[in-house]
Amino acid sequence: MHQTVLLDRRPHRDRPGQPFLGRLALTQARVHELCGPARHTLAGIVAGGMEGPVIWVRPTWEGARVHGPGLARLMDPGRVVFVDAERPTDLLWTLEEALRSGVVPLVVGELPGPPGLTPMRRLQLACEAGAGQGLRPLGLVLTPEGASPGGESRWHMTPAHALREEGWHLTRERHRQDPPRSWQVGVKGEGFALGTSLSPEGPLPH
Repeated sequence: MHQTVLLDRRPHRDRPGQPFLGRLALTQARVHELCGPARHTLAGIVAGGMEGPVIWVRPTWEGARVHGPGLARLMDPGRVVFVDAERPTDLLWTLEEALRSGVVPLVVGELPGPPGLTPMRRLQLACEAGAGQGLRPLGLVLTPEGASPGGESRWHMTPAHALREEGWHLTRERHRQDPPRSWQVGVKGEGFALGTSLSPEGPLPH
């Protein structure tokens, strides 16, 4: 008589994470949302901690562009392949196909607003398919204000510069495994470092 096993007592392995800013990490083979005025800087910090090429998809109808010298401070701009999308549907399709191919470790997409649940689910499935090709692609969607449903995590970063010192406020607004929390981010040598926790007493309210 065969007995169906419903419970597995072996410990489950967590998905590997891509570290950034010290102890923080982004789950690989998943799509994360970066939002706020300093979202491009945060994307550059993540990319600077990785190796290999980066596909960066951006809308042609947006006048602002990533500043080359500023990006060079965060990472080697020669690693970035910029792809200009003519329409919002083209933007999402390009992101999906880039993630599904599994040929680059990082795919970044500048979006005019948070994608809906269905597009985000399609991006997550594309990440899973890309992971089956060998690499575990990381997807970053950059939105002005955030609140995309279906993202693995959401991070908000704003400038908080002092008179003679650069700084930022970083908030983990949503994460599937960790509570919301905020930190100060500063410059250390030629890189960036996670500084004082701005919410040491517990999670921030949603």
